[in-house]
Amino acid sequence: MAMEQPKPAPPPPQPVVVMMPTQGMGHLIPMIEFAKRLVRHRDNLRVKFIIPTDSPPTKAQNAVLRSLPSTISHTFLPPVSLSDHPIETTKIETIMALTIIRSFPSLRSALHDLITTNTSVVVSAFVVDLFGTDAFDVAVEFNIPRYIFYPSTATCLSFFLNLPKFDQSVHCEFRELAEPIKIPGCVPMHGKDLLDPVQDRSNDAYKWLLHIVTRYREADGIIENSFMELEPGPVKELLRDEPGRPPYYPVGPLVNLDCGRTGESGEESSVCLEWLDEQPAGSVLFVSFGSGGTLPSAQIDELAHGLEMSEQRFLWVARSPNDKLANGSYFSAASQADPLGFLPKGFLERTKGRGFVVSSWAPQPQILAHESTGGFLSHCGWNSTLESVVSGVPFIAWPLFAEQRMNAVLLTDEAKVALRPNVSKNGLVEREEIASVVKCLMEGEDGKKLRYRMKDLKEAAERALSENGSSTNHISHLALKWSDYSKTKTNTVPN
Repeated sequence: MAMEQPKPAPPPPQPVVVMMPTQGMGHLIPMIEFAKRLVRHRDNLRVKFIIPTDSPPTKAQNAVLRSLPSTISHTFLPPVSLSDHPIETTKIETIMALTIIRSFPSLRSALHDLITTNTSVVVSAFVVDLFGTDAFDVAVEFNIPRYIFYPSTATCLSFFLNLPKFDQSVHCEFRELAEPIKIPGCVPMHGKDLLDPVQDRSNDAYKWLLHIVTRYREADGIIENSFMELEPGPVKELLRDEPGRPPYYPVGPLVNLDCGRTGESGEESSVCLEWLDEQPAGSVLFVSFGSGGTLPSAQIDELAHGLEMSEQRFLWVARSPNDKLANGSYFSAASQADPLGFLPKGFLERTKGRGFVVSSWAPQPQILAHESTGGFLSHCGWNSTLESVVSGVPFIAWPLFAEQRMNAVLLTDEAKVALRPNVSKNGLVEREEIASVVKCLMEGEDGKKLRYRMKDLKEAAERALSENGSSTNHISHLALKWSDYSKTKTNTVPN
């Protein structure tokens, strides 16, 4: 009689990494780039985006999420009500914190369904972005390891990790400090250059930020979108073992260079790029303040006249003036009916051939990668900064809001790849200053030095993301760790 063969052991459950971004495409896009690289490293790994909302998803969100491979899926949680916090007067940090907390019931339900509907699944990591640490409470209920994906600089991350100490030792507003703040590993930073939510310590936004960053040390790891050569001081400091501080994984530069903005008009893209095709190599200054950056009417006039006075070629993404909220916001500001009617009279005619102005949007990654582009007048948003770094294009740093002033200090004082124009006593960057800085970047000796330095950074970025580069190795380590989690661990399902 033949002996019965033992049944083969069932395969281990499939590991799924849950990622939870807060509002804003600037948070979603780098997290998506991280997810795409993660699933390439391990065939059995899957990523599930669970996205809290306070309003219906935007076209841009839907478009970019639908374009992802089948190994990356997504769910939008039902919108929460923030009617008790008017969006006109409530800062974005407060909105993001409340959106997370008020989404707890639907987040629990989504995790419960993910784990119980398919018993062959184990959630091996729960990854929140920089403002999402309150959701750690829900991850603990399900026995899921907790991670932070930090989409900004190592400099800003170092400040976040040390903010509880600064909060205890600083007894005035940070902007009132006579001496620069010494953030571990970073160049000294004046209080007025710190990110927006710490500029008013009586505001709820500061209180929420302090609460959120106090929980950073609960994470099992912090993943950050930068690399050693760009920020050597803070990256070395964060890689150093410190009791109670989570392991640190610099994985940048994570940028999407495949397209400018999913779902936008291909005609707009081609017109910009065709104009660039006709310009000499390295001769064009690209001027853009990101998807949410706006300027007041008086500053737009000065910028237009300054670009004209510089006699340099430029491609300007010009957005309608905003005289109520001068520096824009996290959310896109739509241009008005006459998209360029706010520009000085005769400006377009006088700069025709040398300048090219488009309204609201242009294919930024392709423009920065184009051989005709030689400089970038930028708001210093971190995604834009990294896009410029990987294309080797130096900056004029013109920060507006969020952590952009900190980024500008990093780019000018530490990385030394940017010039920063002076602001006059009337609060404007005046036309003469703009013309001078533009000329200096595009044809001066200082501009040449910045260009050589940026070339080195571009090559360093390529090495970091190469097959055995530092960032690739960190991503590979996390992919292996999360892939193997399901072999020995399981999730719990709370009652």
